[in-house]
Amino acid sequence: MSLITAIICVLGALAIGEIISIKTKAIVPSVFITAIVFLIGYWTIFPENILEIAGFVTPIIISSMLFLVTHLGTMLSLKELIRQWKSFSIAIFGILGICFGTLVLGKLFFPWEMLVIATPPLSGGVVASIIMSEAATAKGLPELAVLAVVMYVMQGFIGYPLTAFVLRLEGKSLLRKFRNGETIDFDKKEIEEEETKRLIPPLPKEYQTTYIVLLKLALLVGGAILFTEAINEVVSRYVICLFVGVIGAESGFIERKPLNVSGTFGFYMTGLMAFIFGGLSKATPEMLQTLLIPFIGIIGFGVVGMLIFSFIVGKILKESSPMACAISLNALYGFPANYALTVEAAKSLGETEEEKQFLIDAMLPKMLVGGFVSVTIVSVIIAGIFVKLL
Repeated sequence: MSLITAIICVLGALAIGEIISIKTKAIVPSVFITAIVFLIGYWTIFPENILEIAGFVTPIIISSMLFLVTHLGTMLSLKELIRQWKSFSIAIFGILGICFGTLVLGKLFFPWEMLVIATPPLSGGVVASIIMSEAATAKGLPELAVLAVVMYVMQGFIGYPLTAFVLRLEGKSLLRKFRNGETIDFDKKEIEEEETKRLIPPLPKEYQTTYIVLLKLALLVGGAILFTEAINEVVSRYVICLFVGVIGAESGFIERKPLNVSGTFGFYMTGLMAFIFGGLSKATPEMLQTLLIPFIGIIGFGVVGMLIFSFIVGKILKESSPMACAISLNALYGFPANYALTVEAAKSLGETEEEKQFLIDAMLPKMLVGGFVSVTIVSVIIAGIFVKLL
């Protein structure tokens, strides 16, 4: 397959997902359809290394992730981040719910070793999947090593439609309040007023060029990586990038939403989304057939436990049930799918640009925090603990 043909196939899969999502007003999320297209493609005409042929190689993807995470950090004010302590708590209890569902309920039907290996990847994160896959291989359990990979690769098929559903419920509820003039639990105007109090004054518009903005973003990413190395990766570099983005924007060193300002957001997002779906290349029909029942059972128990725990904690913290469930469901996919699903729901529900932006401002910070807590932080900790349970 040639370079251009590979690019057309990858972009075609992404475009098909968007078209169907637009047609169905996000009832069918784009990431779900795109995942199916990639899966069918890998089973038919896509070569396993189609992303490499198309130029989506690892260094580009890693830099895209670092840039995007830092970019997302610039969208959060310090006050907004502190406000999200409820999202942080809900995400943690959601993962505890997964562990309860798989290890307590699942133990009635599946072997202990299978449950231990499958649970960390279900809580989110490719790192957790790799840790458990290698642990299973070392124990002489190759089929369970495959299960760890499949659990990570395929859990989005459950998470995408569930999240799209609860985000639409939340979005409709928020819109009703917005249109009735009711007060919402965040004050965007207050956050906007803080922009005038930044330590470093903003660059004149003529200097906010692609190269200058990307240079500042790269400097922030470089600083985050140096700090992460200095603390021996005790905290994930992506978490540090998120906070560095917050600090950079709060101080005035960099503009809010720098990738949008530089006009490069779509480029980085495209590569990252394509890479996510590239993981489906390992999901062969034979593999899925063998692991179908364990996959459905374990993920079913895990999701049930997650939703029960998040519902209860949401009630205690006075967070709406749909939003609490959406925050916890981040464990099944994380960034960038949580960003795409949230924006997609907002654009499909809002009738005006003001309503769409309102929904994004109300839901996206909670989803981003939920994703980083579950996928980037807690899933790795869970994997480190579960390896010792084998």
